[in-house]
Amino acid sequence: MRGGWVALIGGGPGPSDLITLRGLRLLRRADVVVVDRLAPRDLLDELAPTVEIVDAGKAPHGHNLTQEQINDLIVDRARRGLGVVRLKGGDPFVFGRGGEEALACAAAGVPCEVVPGVTSAVAVPALAGIPITHRGITQDVAIVSGHIDPSHPGSTADWDALATGPGTLVVLMGVAALSRISAELIKRGRSPQTPTAVIQDGGTPAERLVTGTLAEIADLAQAADVSSPAVIVIGDVVGLRDSLRLGRIFGSDERPQTR
Repeated sequence: MRGGWVALIGGGPGPSDLITLRGLRLLRRADVVVVDRLAPRDLLDELAPTVEIVDAGKAPHGHNLTQEQINDLIVDRARRGLGVVRLKGGDPFVFGRGGEEALACAAAGVPCEVVPGVTSAVAVPALAGIPITHRGITQDVAIVSGHIDPSHPGSTADWDALATGPGTLVVLMGVAALSRISAELIKRGRSPQTPTAVIQDGGTPAERLVTGTLAEIADLAQAADVSSPAVIVIGDVVGLRDSLRLGRIFGSDERPQTR
């Protein structure tokens, strides 16, 4: 291996202008880009035609490549002396399996760097006008995967603690299990009147928001035909959205004018 490297880059919550400068610089130096479904794919249009683009897919219930195949691919290309970017949505180490890919590189002796991204657990609520912490409301927040049913023996989340904790609960990959998640939280002690929001396609022009109480949110989301990707926010901070009235001052390609 001569000069080969791997960069695990978090592309942020969706819009291409929310990737970090470090991530963008390494992306522009890549010989190979292995990209996920929720990564900012329009950035690929800026790359040279000689760059190899590999679609890893990562759609719910179906992947173009298995995780083992992705690990083998990035190691193989780096061993050929190529610069490899693994471009993901959000942050590589927040339910992104970046740790598994970093371990594969370490085992193979391949230089690897992680470039943090703005995780959707924080960014999507913020872009929708919901701060996940707020003075006087809550000082703590928990982020949990909803991919596994709370009653499943393979779930490692402490749902009893999540239900009785006073802070904000952010659930990723939980739309399909929303009715079971809300029922379990209520059964374990969370108030059924807890304000709850479901945000689909956060930060994009297709963003959709459904709000209601924890007891009714699953039915409301189903009636609105909400689908993944979506972020679920459970807590009193949801009530701040109407008061904050946040929006985007400048478009993606606009800059503030100086005088």
